[in-house]
Amino acid sequence: MSKRAVTTSQAPVPVASYSQAVVVGETVYLAGQGGFNASTRELVGRGIGEQTRQAFGNLAEVLSAAGGTLDDLVSVSVYLADDAEFEGMNEVYGDMFSAPYPARTTVAAGLGPGMRVEIDGVAVLGCAPGKAST
Repeated sequence: MSKRAVTTSQAPVPVASYSQAVVVGETVYLAGQGGFNASTRELVGRGIGEQTRQAFGNLAEVLSAAGGTLDDLVSVSVYLADDAEFEGMNEVYGDMFSAPYPARTTVAAGLGPGMRVEIDGVAVLGCAPGKAST
């Protein structure tokens, strides 16, 4: 089985040696996305809600380039600059998905200046009929 890289200009382009996603079979391994606007390369705001929504929007763009949607996510990892912002992130997360929710791990992590959240994930193309929106 081979692997292929996924790249789209609709999400922030990596500035280091990694792919936005890698597809193996029907599984998509998504690199972490933050709350950056793809065209301006600037954070969309300083709040956890705005940045979480943008991070999921960026993941949706990469998934689209891979042939999928947020509905295909089976697992996500969420990295928060401050674990006190869990509730704000979780509110947006609840707007993005319905049951059965992707499996999730959430941890506090040191992120870049101004970043409140970074999210990565694993998707299986065509696997889930849930609700997802961006």
